[in-house]
Amino acid sequence: MNVPATGVRLPWQNVPEQIRKAVESHLGAPVTEAVTQPGGFSPGAAARLTLADGRRAFAKAVGPEPNPHSPDIYRAEARIAAALPADVPAPRLLASFDSGGWVALVFEDVDGRAPADPWRADELTLVLDALDRLAAGLTPSPVAAPTAGERFGEQFQGWRRLAAARDAGWDDLGGLDPWAARHLDALADLEAGWAAAAEGGSLVHGDIRADNLLLTADDEVMVVDWPWAFTGAPWFDLLGMLPSVRMQGGPPCEEVFAAHPVGRDADPEAVTAVLAALTGYLVRQSRQPDPPGLPTLRAFQAAQGRTALEWLRARTAWA
Repeated sequence: MNVPATGVRLPWQNVPEQIRKAVESHLGAPVTEAVTQPGGFSPGAAARLTLADGRRAFAKAVGPEPNPHSPDIYRAEARIAAALPADVPAPRLLASFDSGGWVALVFEDVDGRAPADPWRADELTLVLDALDRLAAGLTPSPVAAPTAGERFGEQFQGWRRLAAARDAGWDDLGGLDPWAARHLDALADLEAGWAAAAEGGSLVHGDIRADNLLLTADDEVMVVDWPWAFTGAPWFDLLGMLPSVRMQGGPPCEEVFAAHPVGRDADPEAVTAVLAALTGYLVRQSRQPDPPGLPTLRAFQAAQGRTALEWLRARTAWA
C-alpha cells in the first residue's frame, strides 16, 4: 500500500506578521509570492518564496499550536543546519527566528523536486549513490550531535511497550500482525540491544525518505530536514529509508541493503537489532491516536511498518 508523505500545511500568509516581516527584513526585499510545498508532516508553513527583486528562498515556520512539540523540532533543525559543513549536500541555512513561541527557518532555495512516486530505478540509484557519499563525508561526524540512544531512546521501545501493555491487560493486541504477536517477547528482547548496535562515529540524518530529498536538473541529490540528526552507524540512514522505498514501489529492502557499500560492511546482528527497533516503533506508533495537527502520520507509519515487518521477518527467519 503506497501512502504519500503529506500532511496539512499552514499557508505562509497565516504565519504571524512579525515572523514574516523578520524574514523579509533579513532577505532585504518583500515577498511577492509564497508557494506551499506539500511534502512532510509538520503542521507549520513550508513555502518557496519569491521576492520583489526576483530572488528566491525557502522558509518554514511553526508555532505551538496545534502540536506543541513542533517548535522544538525546528530549533533542533536550526542547530544542526547551521553547523553542517559547506560540502554536505543540504540547503544552506540563511537565518532562523524565534519569537512568541514561533520558530522560522530560512534556507537557500533549491530548484529541485522529490523523487517520483512510485520510485523510478534511475532515481533510486542516484539517491543510493548519494547516501554512500554522505556516509563517507560525514564520518567522522563534523557536528556535535546526540548519540543514537539519546536521540531515539524514548521512541524505539515499541515492542517492549506493546508487551508491557499486553501483560498489564491494556492491549489485547487486536489487529497486530499474527507473526509479530507470536514473537512479541523475542522482538522485545531483540529491540533492547538496538542503541548499542547503532553506535558509531558518523553524523546520521535519521529521517531520510523521499519527502526529505530533492533531485536537481543536474542529477544532484539534496538532503533536507535535519532535526533528528545524531551520531551513529553509517548504515542507519540506508536502513531507515528502505521501508518507505519499498512501500512506495521500490525493490525489496534486503536486496538493496545487501548490495549497497555501507550495507555490505554492516554487522548483520547489529542491523537486525536496529531494524527490530525501527519496526517496533512504526508498528506501535501506527496504533496510537493521531497526534495534534498530524492527521496523516499514522497511516504513513502503518504502511512503513508493514514493509519493515516483512523485512524483519525475513532477516530473523523465525517461523
